Amino acid sequence: MQANTGTGTGGPRVERRTIDFVPESERHGSPFHQFTLWFGANMQITAIVDGALAVLFGADALWAILGLFIGNLLGGAVMALHAAQGPRLGLPQMISSRAQFGILGAVIPLVLVVIMYLGFAATGTVLAGQAVDEILHTGTPALGMVCFGALTVLVATLGYKYIHLLGRVSTIVGIVGFTYLGIRLFTNFDVGAVMGAGHFEFPTFLLAISLSAGWQLTYGPYVADYSRYLPTKTSTGSTFRSSYLGTIIGSQWSMTLGALFAALALPKGERFLDGQVAFLGNLSGGGLVAVVIYLVIVVGKLTVNTLNAYGGYMTMLTSITAFTQKSAVAAWTRFAYVVGFIAVSVLIAVLASPDFIANFKNFVLLLLMVFIPWSSINLVDYYLISKEKVDIPALYDLNGRYGRWNVTALATYAFGIIVQIPFLAQTLYTGPMTELLGGADISWLVGLVTTALVYYPLAKKTANPPAEMVYPSDEAAQAVPNHRESEGVF
Repeated sequence: MQANTGTGTGGPRVERRTIDFVPESERHGSPFHQFTLWFGANMQITAIVDGALAVLFGADALWAILGLFIGNLLGGAVMALHAAQGPRLGLPQMISSRAQFGILGAVIPLVLVVIMYLGFAATGTVLAGQAVDEILHTGTPALGMVCFGALTVLVATLGYKYIHLLGRVSTIVGIVGFTYLGIRLFTNFDVGAVMGAGHFEFPTFLLAISLSAGWQLTYGPYVADYSRYLPTKTSTGSTFRSSYLGTIIGSQWSMTLGALFAALALPKGERFLDGQVAFLGNLSGGGLVAVVIYLVIVVGKLTVNTLNAYGGYMTMLTSITAFTQKSAVAAWTRFAYVVGFIAVSVLIAVLASPDFIANFKNFVLLLLMVFIPWSSINLVDYYLISKEKVDIPALYDLNGRYGRWNVTALATYAFGIIVQIPFLAQTLYTGPMTELLGGADISWLVGLVTTALVYYPLAKKTANPPAEMVYPSDEAAQAVPNHRESEGVF
């Protein structure tokens, strides 16, 4: 039967699991696949834009690149700690939030996470749509966005194995395409002069750190979704290292190119702002080579957009099943949820595209404020309070160990959001502490640290973790609702 389930060691099949536990008989893969997935997901144009923003908002190229590197190291560590939960839990990331917030309480951060997924899917669709339009020459970027959305629906519906396969393809394509762009950059511009002309400004240096740290931290709510099929015996360290190295190397490569593109596209990056996709096509030399670069952009964006859609639908299912008390749903629902999710993200992309660059910085930093405390609570509870022991059946039981609401976690979560407000640097609001720091936004760091410091002593007194890991029975783990539908009819 294993060959028909889309799991185990056989070839790729339509995934039948959704938010339910993955039994050991269906585990497969190696930690190296985490490296290729996250390397490929970060070798893409939105990461280039994120790196360019560090320069466009005031940092010189050298200090922007160093700041981006520090932020990737810090944020990547948090991201990889979430990834390391996957093999042991065998669950999507956000289901585990129920162990901290309660089954109903977890819905609060879940709703905010869905909004985050939609935002990133929309901003990515803008750039991918531009690339598709450059290839097809339709003169209508909206048509390119719709085509890209259809591709995202296809891969996200097929599921886990195809997503990892796409990650491996994106890794190869990204290395080739971005290496070529780097060669063109260094042979056509005086990169050394730009790197040597920089001067240090602390606020813009902190901004660069925040941009890349924020980039990494936004993966936290879904990174374990893509490690949950690894065998249970997979070590925490190997999963951490593979995810960590993949995400920081891929991100830093892309962001470094972005910082240099913005610094060299003078004056003040206007040429880059006029059209990021067209800028890369022109840098490539035009013609057929430019078409290849546009395809590289599409493949990279398809990888990360699929992660957004796949994680988004499972987050929505997690929220809804908190009230229905179901531990699994029929696989065809993935198609319905993904179509709805992508339809909304494409609509947002079409409407928001003229203000893409201006809104992207504020979007990333604002989202950090609402889910950084979630990340801090989840990691502190899993590694320090529960010590990697979770009662998995209780995550689906309103009357079980974790209950409906965890007041301690929810109150700490609210505190973690509020404490960041004085440190915000947003278009609509700049906190008093931000002004003292010269405009630098360090709200993410304040939220991460203070939430952990407040939650840990409170949770030590109130938490009720199991003495040992509790897994579902073999019969419960193997059960899949509506088996006929789950074997690929969608």
